[in-house]
Amino acid sequence: MASTGRKASAQSATTDREIVISRAISAPRELVFEAFTEVRHLSRWWGPEGFTTSTRSFAFRVGGEWDFVMHGPDGTDYQEWISWTEITPPERIALLHGESPTDPNAFQSVITFTPDGTETRIEMRTLFPTKELRDEAVEKYHAIEGGRQTLSNLATYVTEIVRKGGED
Repeated sequence: MASTGRKASAQSATTDREIVISRAISAPRELVFEAFTEVRHLSRWWGPEGFTTSTRSFAFRVGGEWDFVMHGPDGTDYQEWISWTEITPPERIALLHGESPTDPNAFQSVITFTPDGTETRIEMRTLFPTKELRDEAVEKYHAIEGGRQTLSNLATYVTEIVRKGGED
């Protein structure tokens, strides 16, 4: 019981720095995980509505990096960088995400993939270094709605693969 209390206290201490977004996707967990971990899939769905992604380099392994540009619908380019810190197929991915490897404002994300009958529940739990950075991401960059749109794009993409009966 004491350990549960400590865990709850630690979690509540980070709540003001965190964004949690989840969604059920009508596809097997292995396919949803694959769509999240292979560049040939990521470039087809990553980002909020209206955004496209150009990959400069991609190495999906612990310590590997994804260097990419997100192109906004208004023509703005966003330099992005991700480094994977944990990979447990097909259950969990942890990563560090910023503009570059030296970005002092990079944030941590943990993505979990949980089977739920014929669906997969995906949860993205993002922790920012400060409350102010979290609030800026929400207010200036619309991170919550953008995250929901990104998971919606993923759901549409993998559901279409399932509908077609296999790999895209």
